Amino acid sequence: MSGMKDLEGKIGKVPVIFRELAEKNPEMHEKILALDNMIWDDGALTRQTKKVIAISIAAALRDEHAVYAQIAGAKNLGVKKEEIEEGLRVAFLLSGMPAYVYGKTKLEEAYK
Repeated sequence: MSGMKDLEGKIGKVPVIFRELAEKNPEMHEKILALDNMIWDDGALTRQTKKVIAISIAAALRDEHAVYAQIAGAKNLGVKKEEIEEGLRVAFLLSGMPAYVYGKTKLEEAYK
């Protein structure tokens, strides 16, 4: 379960369905966890930058769970609210006002 703890530190909150997958299909769970680790590890982009990207994408898709989980993970990594707001402005430029408003609303709730 230490892999699950690591994942929680990276993304903020692990979806219940992913926790259930660990029990019901451990092989698939391990493969997803390995991919997740590869994607979130620092590379050309830092983990913090990847969080801002993930929040912006989740806001553009209006995925409430993903926005909250990614913001929680970003806060755990010390990502500043202003950095997330800037990412949301990029989402606005490419996805329109609804993505910005959605993400900004969730951000304000998370950083209260």
